[in-house]
Amino acid sequence: MLNTGLLKFLAQPAAGVALLAAVNVAVPSASLAQGQPGLPTNQITPLTQITPITPTTQTSPTTQTSTTTQIDTNYSLGGGDRIRVNVFEVPEYTGEYQIPPGGAINLPLIGSVPILGLTTEQASDEIARRYSRFLKRPLISINLLSPRPVNVFVAGEVTRPGAYTLSLSGGAGDNPGVQYPTVLAALTTAQGTLGSADMTQVQLRRKQGRGSEQVVTLNLEELIQTGRLTQDITLRDGDTIVVPTATKFDLARARNLSAANFAASPNTPRTVAIVGEVNRPGSYLVTTGSTEATTAATGNSQPTGSGLPTITRTIQLAGGITPQANVRNIILRRPTRSGSEQTVDINLWQLLESGDINQDLIVQDGDTIFIPTATEISPAEATQLATTTLSPGRIQVGVVGEVKRPGAVDIQPNSSLNQALLAAGGFNDARASRGTVDLVRLNPNGSVTKRQVKVDFSQGINEETNPILRNNDVVLVSRSGIAKTSDTLSTIAGPLGTIINILRFVTGI
Repeated sequence: MLNTGLLKFLAQPAAGVALLAAVNVAVPSASLAQGQPGLPTNQITPLTQITPITPTTQTSPTTQTSTTTQIDTNYSLGGGDRIRVNVFEVPEYTGEYQIPPGGAINLPLIGSVPILGLTTEQASDEIARRYSRFLKRPLISINLLSPRPVNVFVAGEVTRPGAYTLSLSGGAGDNPGVQYPTVLAALTTAQGTLGSADMTQVQLRRKQGRGSEQVVTLNLEELIQTGRLTQDITLRDGDTIVVPTATKFDLARARNLSAANFAASPNTPRTVAIVGEVNRPGSYLVTTGSTEATTAATGNSQPTGSGLPTITRTIQLAGGITPQANVRNIILRRPTRSGSEQTVDINLWQLLESGDINQDLIVQDGDTIFIPTATEISPAEATQLATTTLSPGRIQVGVVGEVKRPGAVDIQPNSSLNQALLAAGGFNDARASRGTVDLVRLNPNGSVTKRQVKVDFSQGINEETNPILRNNDVVLVSRSGIAKTSDTLSTIAGPLGTIINILRFVTGI
């Protein structure tokens, strides 16, 4: 842009008229490269209020000064920029230059001139000052022909924190339609924000001259709700974006933000651990789309449906909940980039009862889901849970002894002992002991328990006479007293009959 010397020269009536009539001064396009064509720097509409921070000042709100200013949108020259330096009426000094990493260009007559971190106006003033030793009233202008790529750093709650080089689109200089990448573009390049992020307090840190920096806080949640693009600031080389960890977790807000295009892609597989009252606790790779999950009971695969990688999907992959699961107090533990851990309370009963889809949170890589044991189980709720996708399709129990069809039987989850006996054909006529049966259970810790249960087909589900069965339980139906006596006599009579037949053969009787 024209330096102050040129402006003073034009202020003189005779000289100004003569000069403007004789030449057409090339006006640089730095402001156009900012995406604000023809807008003077002192008329830029403030995007938001920020607090300037010096290198020795902490970023804590309590240590920041109360002075506020708008974020600096002027372009600062740096290594990699290609510029044209115009020296009016001295064409041999005019030329194009690629600014080296050190930021100093070598000009005719005056040698090396450091312009790193300067705007085009500041650089033209500095060059004019140095040429003033050799030229009378040097008139200097600078055009930005090709800006350097934008190098930024993205930190905090994003999928892949780190340094990124963002490309520019459009042109610059003679073709000033250049488009600079924005904050959202940087977040997308870092593969999206995580569910643990606080999108109302995203920080953009921009370096200023002489080692200072500016910090602006952006509310990207407001951008989603209102479409106010003033929150999506264009980036400059050296900017840092920090996505903080949310101190409070809101399920509805988290679900809305997960649908944004700058959020982490749901199609990316994520490893999630699930423990507690599920049939197959462990670590699972959770993805979107239809997945064939193997049931814990039969080994047969069944489709778990399609959709997002949510808590219910993870439960399905783990073989479903057990009858003892407390779905009202599920706990999700989520590690954060700051090294802390978020704890989220999930109530899947609200999902089943009122359709609160926000309870079915999208899981994140590294999550741990804990499903506690219920202290009291309502038979009605147990029956209802058995018909939901939280439970496995079928479980397998063994019914052996004096039943009509002894062996393994497939029953619906949360089925009772009476239902298992009926699935095996019922008691075997008069041979079965109908009063009590033995229930043998393999516990998760590897131990085996056995207890007698009084059978009463007139009773509903209850722990004393008709308990809910778990996968791999074994029901043993013993012989009645008459059957035991009959079997004993048959055992004795078998060898005795053989001896009598031998005697008859020998004696001929």
